Amino acid sequence: MSRLLLDTNVLIWLLAGDRDSVSTGARAVVDDRSNSLVVSAVSVWEIAIKRSLGKLRAPDDWYEVLIGMDVATLAVTPRHAKGVESLPSHHQDPFDRLLIAQSIAEEMPVITADAQFSSYETDVVW
Repeated sequence: MSRLLLDTNVLIWLLAGDRDSVSTGARAVVDDRSNSLVVSAVSVWEIAIKRSLGKLRAPDDWYEVLIGMDVATLAVTPRHAKGVESLPSHHQDPFDRLLIAQSIAEEMPVITADAQFSSYETDVVW
């Protein structure tokens, strides 16, 4: 069994039922019941902030749908936050940088459509 971290973009597509936006390879990994999908508190925070600012469209019941999904959750620890400091500045988005730091610290591949994640020392599934 592999633990895999969902990037916020993939999480939003799954919450909205928009599986067609997820690549065939990533869908296969998501659908493989031997894998454990992980959602970071970072993604919940990002969705909440961007929805409240009107910068993100996500279903109104996104949080209820998330709670009903078969996913594990990952809290942000001081170790994760500290990990951001040593990351190269390939990516400027603070949410993504923290997800990358979590992926590296937890040695967990991340499922993302964001090509910039591949610039870091973490495994990317897409």
